[in-house]
Amino acid sequence: MRRVVVTGLGCITPIGNTVDDFRASLFAGRTGIAPFDTNFPGAMSAHPGLRFKQSALVNHFDAREHLGSGTIAATDPGAQFGIVAARQAAQQCNLLANHDPAQIAIVTGCACGGRSADEDAARELYTRNARVPPLTIVRTMSSAGASNIAVDLGISGPTFNIATACASSTHAIGLAFQMVRSGMAAAAVTGGYEAPLTFGFLRAWDSMRVVSPTVCRPFSADRDGMTLGEGAAMLVLEPLEAALARSATIYAEVVGFGMSADAHHITQPKAEGAAEAIRRALQDATAAGIDQHSIAGKVAYINAHGTGTQVNDAVEAAAIHQALGSLALRIPVSSTKSLTGHSIGATGAIEALATIVALHEARLPHTAGVSAVDPTLSLDLIVGEPRPLAESARDIALSNSLAFGGLNAVLAFRQFQP
Repeated sequence: MRRVVVTGLGCITPIGNTVDDFRASLFAGRTGIAPFDTNFPGAMSAHPGLRFKQSALVNHFDAREHLGSGTIAATDPGAQFGIVAARQAAQQCNLLANHDPAQIAIVTGCACGGRSADEDAARELYTRNARVPPLTIVRTMSSAGASNIAVDLGISGPTFNIATACASSTHAIGLAFQMVRSGMAAAAVTGGYEAPLTFGFLRAWDSMRVVSPTVCRPFSADRDGMTLGEGAAMLVLEPLEAALARSATIYAEVVGFGMSADAHHITQPKAEGAAEAIRRALQDATAAGIDQHSIAGKVAYINAHGTGTQVNDAVEAAAIHQALGSLALRIPVSSTKSLTGHSIGATGAIEALATIVALHEARLPHTAGVSAVDPTLSLDLIVGEPRPLAESARDIALSNSLAFGGLNAVLAFRQFQP
């Protein structure tokens, strides 16, 4: 099997619309979470019935600066984020000049599809019996971003979208990794996109009582819920040989992917399921030549799913301990949802990007907003400021995604070593 490396990065997120801006915000701890009255167009703050008043929106993004009028008319904001992020990643590594477009895969994660197009059409239909706009279907498809990325880049290889709630883009990156590693694809553009923050979506989440009335602060002793967000992140994956042949910048190596199902409950996670996904990611990494008896000891960082809810954080901490045993006590952990919010199908890709940047920069981002770490979790949570990645023998980072429905996905990356 071929070694697979990350050579291209792109993003549109609440903390930056380029990778450089994302990186700067990540290490400065600049959050994209803000009150509705400062980050929502219109008067969202005036809408009644919401117990929370904050979200993490993409800012300073004007689709007209990047896309033609026809594409804008036929896409929802989430797909637009995905197209631009994929273009950034492909251009950064000069992908199309080095691979046959027919042999490149596009694998994306999007769970919610075009929520704004759906709600706009439904509102007019049910209140005025108005005609539904003819582009509503193509704007609401979860796969719209994947299809439009193919059109935008001229890629005709295997192209599809995965919708597995909060694990969607982690599953997507994992499957793209397997396709490149096995030779099924010569390279892949992969990641996720989502723009679900419509009023109906926010009201639905409000009904579940899991959204923070203050701000997301994962693993904090006083945590009180998640903060919803949006955005996109895209990666280019290539075989190591292809990247080395043209001296491409290599940001990290993808070494493992694990997934599991809790088979337990639709909304209540189970530690055993998440722990199994972590174990499987590490077991998969032995195919990259890492000794299976020492691989757990090489884990230098975990970018946790870390939603900030009481149950999720406790279950994820238990899963980390179950999977890694006594080693769990000394592995640095952080949740970048404290900066970017929870963007559902895109969140795994945004967190994979944060993990890759952390490895490439040898700096581990901290969890923002935590005044006191929950001592019952027994985690080495990074707070206050970033931490250096100090131990050269420990060079593997995990990125966890634990989705509603008990669907778990974990990616294992490591610093590139020739």
